[in-house]
Amino acid sequence: MRNVVNGASAAPSWNLDSSSRASNEARIAGVITERMTIERKTGHARHASGRGWHDSRRERVRAVLAVIAGVCLLSPPARAQKAELERFIHQKVLANGLTVIAVENHGVPLVTLEAVVRNGAFTQTPETEGLAHLYEHMFFKANEAYPDPDGVMARASLLGAIFNAETREEEVNYYLTLPSDSVEGGLQLLSSALRTPQFLPTELALEKQVVLGEYDRAESEAGWHLDQAMMHLLWGTAFSRKNTIGSRSVLQRVTSEQMRAIQHRYYVPNNTAIIVAGDIAPAEAFARAEKWFGSWARAADPFASDPMPPVPPLARDAGTFVEQDVGGAAVVIQWQGPSLSADPQSTFVADVFSDYLNLPGSEFQQKLVDTGLWQGRVVVNYYTLNHVGPITVSGQTSPEKLREAIPALMRELKRAASPGYFTADKLEEVKAHRATDSEFSRERTSGFSHALGFWWSVIGLDYYFRYLDEMARQKSDDLVRYFRTYVLDKPHVTGVLLSPAARRATAISQEELVRLAAWQ
Repeated sequence: MRNVVNGASAAPSWNLDSSSRASNEARIAGVITERMTIERKTGHARHASGRGWHDSRRERVRAVLAVIAGVCLLSPPARAQKAELERFIHQKVLANGLTVIAVENHGVPLVTLEAVVRNGAFTQTPETEGLAHLYEHMFFKANEAYPDPDGVMARASLLGAIFNAETREEEVNYYLTLPSDSVEGGLQLLSSALRTPQFLPTELALEKQVVLGEYDRAESEAGWHLDQAMMHLLWGTAFSRKNTIGSRSVLQRVTSEQMRAIQHRYYVPNNTAIIVAGDIAPAEAFARAEKWFGSWARAADPFASDPMPPVPPLARDAGTFVEQDVGGAAVVIQWQGPSLSADPQSTFVADVFSDYLNLPGSEFQQKLVDTGLWQGRVVVNYYTLNHVGPITVSGQTSPEKLREAIPALMRELKRAASPGYFTADKLEEVKAHRATDSEFSRERTSGFSHALGFWWSVIGLDYYFRYLDEMARQKSDDLVRYFRTYVLDKPHVTGVLLSPAARRATAISQEELVRLAAWQ
């Protein structure tokens, strides 16, 4: 699932000015606070303004789920999760191919409006690396309805909206959260931004500098350099299709014509979804979406004539050191994992596998802690993508322990293929935790909208609808099969982040690093 996002774009610069944004956030926060107070007084609290209460509730629910997991999760009714979600998530495809998703939740008088476009880093070449992200920055700028550079922000302020956007590997999303009586104006604002951007040279020049500033800030972070080095090793010639922040040289040469080319290819109704989530009936959401987007002309499928090339498989093990002014030594090991389109079943297993090894009481964690070689948990993760998602194992040690810590990690990881390594009770604990987290994630409609947008863009909502049901079906044999298919004895890349002085002291070459992380 969407646990770790490599290369996610930094916070966009085009939010409302501080006074307008603060006013709108206060207004929305006030609505939520008022509703929560009423619910607490009536004994029907949906949220709480205190971490302890919310966490204790979560743990109580998890405890109950763990008890009933053998009944509800081990043998779930067919299509149980899908049927439950379809009670309040509704979809409609307009005649022009635009997908409209309505999520009904009358808990607070707020609505999140979200436009999701199947674009992102995966559509990039070395010549366009970073332009999907820069386009995101140009979205809430001048258009035909609001030709003044400050017109969009002024209109958003009048609507009481807070808004933002994000570029990922396989999705770009734009969203507004506003009072439910402002839905009409919010959809009109999204429609004009999607359909009639002007890409004024003056605004493009300003946003180019903003994005380059984000690039500068990223370069000032030690972890960014390790992430970039690992991406180059893991993805090879497909690096451009994973690098959301982009290339400095490409960004410096951007033109309005390049923005227009992206618009005409990807920002078309049959490659876009509109999500209307919150205090609104589905029929009303569909009617208003039809009003503002129904006349948007369908275009050619952007991927029919120009399909994405496959990600080249990793041919051999590789390693790298990244020297930055840090304490300790951060170790990251990565494999190329499954793709949603090629092997969707393994993506469900991957999440169960990762969650199992990440359990504080798992044999994996206990054995590594007992060695005294690792500081805190070693984290296992799979990031679900349609065009090959990475499998990552990461942890922290000290430079002088690298020669012992890395082989110890690989030995313990290899034991995941041993009979009896995965026990039934812990498997059900993992599934219960994931089910609880999924339930809680739906309580905050704006965050839930983002999750739906991600899955729609990457693979389609049917995958999300059946996610928990599929997870509940996984057995220990499935976990071992996944591990043998994608991890055990498979090529991988290893990166270590440490200080220049520590690197000199350890005197480990890249060749030795590869040997330390080799399967034994």
